[in-house]
Amino acid sequence: MQSHEIELQECVDEATLQSENMSEKTIENIAEKSEKEAAGNAVAGSACALAGSAALRVRMAQRQQVLAHTAQILKTELFGLDALIDRVIDSVRAWYLLPELIERPVIVCLWGLTGTGKTQLVRRLVQLLGFYDRFVEVQMDGFSHGAGSAKDSIAAMLAKSSIAEDAPGVLLLDEFQRYRTIDRKGDDIAVKRYQDVWALLSDGRLSPSLEALDRIEMELAYHLHQQAQTQVEAANDLLDLDSDEERRVQQAKKAQRQRSPFNLSAWDARDIQQALKLREPITDIMRWTPAQACERLAAFRADPSGWGTNHSKLLILVTGNLDEMYQGVARRVQDCDTDADVFHSFTQRLSSIDVKQALAKRFRPEQVGRLGNQHLVFPSLTRNAYERLIGNACELQLKGLRERLGLDVQLTQALLAALYQNAVFPVQGTRPVFSTVHAVLGPGLANGCVWVLEQLTALEQSGTALASHVLQLDVSVDGKKLVMRLFSEVAQSAVLCEQVLPLHLELDQLRKRAHADFRTLLAVHEAGHGLVYALLNQCSPTEVRINVASFEGGYASYARRAAESRRMARDEICTTLAGRMAEQWVFGADAVSTGAEEDLRQATMQAARYHRHWAMGEQLSRIDVTHETEQHLNTAIDASNAAIEATLQAEFARALQLLQQSREPFERLVAALLDKGFVEAAQFPAVTGLALPARNDALEPWAQGWQQFMQRA
Repeated sequence: MQSHEIELQECVDEATLQSENMSEKTIENIAEKSEKEAAGNAVAGSACALAGSAALRVRMAQRQQVLAHTAQILKTELFGLDALIDRVIDSVRAWYLLPELIERPVIVCLWGLTGTGKTQLVRRLVQLLGFYDRFVEVQMDGFSHGAGSAKDSIAAMLAKSSIAEDAPGVLLLDEFQRYRTIDRKGDDIAVKRYQDVWALLSDGRLSPSLEALDRIEMELAYHLHQQAQTQVEAANDLLDLDSDEERRVQQAKKAQRQRSPFNLSAWDARDIQQALKLREPITDIMRWTPAQACERLAAFRADPSGWGTNHSKLLILVTGNLDEMYQGVARRVQDCDTDADVFHSFTQRLSSIDVKQALAKRFRPEQVGRLGNQHLVFPSLTRNAYERLIGNACELQLKGLRERLGLDVQLTQALLAALYQNAVFPVQGTRPVFSTVHAVLGPGLANGCVWVLEQLTALEQSGTALASHVLQLDVSVDGKKLVMRLFSEVAQSAVLCEQVLPLHLELDQLRKRAHADFRTLLAVHEAGHGLVYALLNQCSPTEVRINVASFEGGYASYARRAAESRRMARDEICTTLAGRMAEQWVFGADAVSTGAEEDLRQATMQAARYHRHWAMGEQLSRIDVTHETEQHLNTAIDASNAAIEATLQAEFARALQLLQQSREPFERLVAALLDKGFVEAAQFPAVTGLALPARNDALEPWAQGWQQFMQRA
């Protein structure tokens, strides 16, 4: 017994000392050795079982280190996703550390806007975890992996891969939103491809496709029939023939049939190998005789228990874009004009509930359920993350010049700011960043190199000695030109020479396209919205903007509300009408513009819901327009028209009163919009001079109201 304890201690000590340098294969060998020793000796088996436990702990410790290292690398490569990366690592931890305990596929769903790094994160994760050789990527749009063929199934793709049955592997189902099974009306869509995906998501066990075996059995049956027919014909000496030539031809055909044995092609052999789960090499299967083939296929048919394929230890990563999640955001902000931080704050509020609601518009309820509850939403990048991304993209462009030409290239902050303004489309992710940087710097650097070489040659010919040189790229004040300056590294204050090239930053020009009169109209209108909102809610608007590239106009955006009170509903109507009232107050009734058309529609809708749906007027019943008499709704809508108009007039007048009481903040806000084109939430109090609390919910103090209620007798 003592010897076994010594043996055990030596085994544990060895595993502990080598834990940092031990490979995965080494750990597996130790565990396997322990198992073999345990089978030979009961006492030693106990000791070796403990040694195997020690090896397991070592393996887990190593894999914990791999997970931590993976998270660190991902955070350096994917900006602004630290919290989400941590959640992904936590979601796969159990599967990676102890795959032996996994009995159902681990499903992790990653959702977000296009270009946010979903697919990139998955591919890099798989690579860092050492599973790239056991990784299958499926584009669920049906245009990859031979989509549309008879073998267009997940099972066939897994069978062709190196992922073994009942063994860990990684499956990526990309662009999953395109696999929708119901249309926009809620009707079922007939989907023929990847039909086994739902069984795989359920428990990882797939029924086999017997199409290949059916075809092989048909070919085998035909061959056996031909052999039997040949034998019958030979026994009967065929039929009497009219000529020697006919007899010779017929005998040649008989001989050919007799010389044609049954052969399995390499493709047939592989199909049999996969379906029957054989360990035999494909070359051996190709040499089967007809009798062997019949025997093996009959045995397989007779035992259905072995037909299924077990992929219960898969890590299934589902990625996709769900535009339905962002519809509420889209009503408040515009593509390329909203600040990245503003859009980021909106996307951060999205949760698994929003995901499930969006999925319910594309898939049946039971299918949504099979995707599980691990729904991770990629947030839009922050301004800081975009700036880092632009800096890295620029550095990649500059690195080649520095290495190949010995040319030090520097970008001014003004140029980097111009790149940001023209490259960042928050709803389009990171892809526009790389294309914009390449479009601006590519030609600029190419022209810069040629120009620098020409200038250096000229300086050298004039007798000027330069040890080194610096090329600075800048943008002109009007944003229309790329300015290149050549400095001596010894004295950068002295510009040796300068060159100006056209610079096409379209978005900047679009944002400044408005005529002075039109910009003034926009500034007055949007300042009316933003100021009245701030006065009524004691909260800064999220953003007020007149420099808009995506359309000729401006907008103001506000904090999202989980619920609205009667007071807040009227305040919202007042805010919506404040733009039109600001125009009337400043320019006069005859100079108001048509720009308030959407505001008037929105305000009318708000007032109609106020009286007809929310029972905030004098009538308690809900009033609707319906053709379905069985709904038993009050359809007398004409009676509420007068109340709606009265509410609109009252809030229109209140907007004027609020603006008149805050003329100085209004004037300061208009001036800021004319100067800069936008005012963000953080700047709003300083710009207007209003003392606004730092809050972004703009809700009623209902919690305080409850406490006051409880204190009343």
